[in-house]
Amino acid sequence: MSNPLDIKQCADRYVAQWNEPDPAARAALIREVWALDGAQVLVDPPQEIREAAAGLAFAVPPLEVRGHDALNARVTRAYEMFVASGEHVFECAEAASLLPHVLSIRWSMVSTHTGQAVGGGLDILALDSDGRICTDHQFIGVN
Repeated sequence: MSNPLDIKQCADRYVAQWNEPDPAARAALIREVWALDGAQVLVDPPQEIREAAAGLAFAVPPLEVRGHDALNARVTRAYEMFVASGEHVFECAEAASLLPHVLSIRWSMVSTHTGQAVGGGLDILALDSDGRICTDHQFIGVN
């Protein structure tokens, strides 16, 4: 990477995109954090998607979005589902870890009423030479 990567700042900005209420600020953050053709892969889709695939005799598919517009739609939908109501917020569950060009972020979805984690997961981010996300493999429910 051309500049030393601030691991905490990178993890905080990644999590911040999921909590950002302003659509323009959210889109700007996505453009800053993600490479132009960056992709997020939901490795283990929700149960209803696995059941639908099995019902069609397909292997369980990973779900993938690619590019700023698709990532913005994905992040916006997650914001609308989990954060917009004010019931939850996403946060880092522990300090991020860095290997060369790979960042792992454990996160929690926390109830704003109780402060308790009600969900969480692990994201493995492959970074380009500028520290932007090329790929994000998301594992929901991994502690």
